[in-house]
Amino acid sequence: MAQRHLDPTDPTAAAGPPPVPAGGDALADYLRAQATEFLRALRLHRESGAGAHGNGAHPSGAHPSGAGAVDRGRGRRPAPAPDGPVDAARALRRAARRLSGTLHTFQPLLDAEWAEAMRPELAWLSGTLALEHAYASRLDRLLQALHRLSGSAAFPAQQQAGRAAPARAAATADPAPVTPLAPSVTRPSPADRGNLTVGAAKAGALLDRQLTLARTRAHSTALQALGSSRFHAVADKVALLASEVPLKDTAAAAADLRPLAAAARDRLTDAVAALPLVTAGNPYNAQALVHGLSPDPAPHPQDAQWHQVRLLLRLHRYALEVLAGTDAEDADGADGTTDVRLLAAGEALDRHRDASEAAAAAAQAARTPRIAPATAYALGVLHADQRHEVEAARYAFQHSWRKEPIRL
Repeated sequence: MAQRHLDPTDPTAAAGPPPVPAGGDALADYLRAQATEFLRALRLHRESGAGAHGNGAHPSGAHPSGAGAVDRGRGRRPAPAPDGPVDAARALRRAARRLSGTLHTFQPLLDAEWAEAMRPELAWLSGTLALEHAYASRLDRLLQALHRLSGSAAFPAQQQAGRAAPARAAATADPAPVTPLAPSVTRPSPADRGNLTVGAAKAGALLDRQLTLARTRAHSTALQALGSSRFHAVADKVALLASEVPLKDTAAAAADLRPLAAAARDRLTDAVAALPLVTAGNPYNAQALVHGLSPDPAPHPQDAQWHQVRLLLRLHRYALEVLAGTDAEDADGADGTTDVRLLAAGEALDRHRDASEAAAAAAQAARTPRIAPATAYALGVLHADQRHEVEAARYAFQHSWRKEPIRL
């Protein structure tokens, strides 16, 4: 009888027996790891001495030494230097999100009363700490869009300063041969583009006042939350979680986590199936601007489904992290590999959320009473631009989602 040899080209030949399904012990290890990260970030936040300037917000809402005015002319906010409080707050949000999402997905294996009490508290903490960063990013996004839409190198105030500096330098420098500019550079800009530049400066100043005020209030709210008894109660529960995970019973320690992770994946798949992907498959969706002039400040009716998909995708990724036994940002496969499709889809949904909220902020600013027509016009163009960014993000999502999973 001929002896059968293993085919060295068969990747499953040397794989050995199938891996043991991850059970409650893997869930407990993941929760303990996230609780440890939470406590480490909290200690870093306290040791860094986070005060009124911890997250880069000036108490008066203005930028010292006039730096804000210069950066507004460039169309961007001054980037804060990386420091302890900012990194600590980001780590706190990250750990709180993962703890809350994991409790939601794998709640049948945990003590029901404890999980129901912890989830809303962790969601409150994560949302409160995220507000300041959200307002800063939104303002940066809107100012950059105004800078791009104005069609000039800078806003009018900086243009004049920019013209004066080269003139002074040219007066003291040796004459140099003049090189003719290309026709595309010397052609005059359209009249409406020039009007938008004037309105963009006023619109940028209005957005700066409103969103900086909101950011300052969010900063104060975060500081109050971190010093409240409610937060200390959450921190005490997380400290206990780092040492002991309250599983439902002894049988939960050996339970298979894959059915619950598959349920999270199915919820995501069903939510994606309900999206208008046929419409999102077109680069332009005229329905995005149907309610653009509505006086109702409610979010756009098309956005709620996409925001829900973003949350379900996050829960799916956290469930895969638990199965992989890691808390890495890119652990998107049960075997520790990265699913490029999930990464691209998540990035598209993040851009969708940012553009949607930026468009809402522009619409809210346009409702300010007694603003100049040029300012209102610039804000209207800005709102339409951000809604087009929303459609571009939807197009990118459906393009990446319909691809076959690619593992790295």
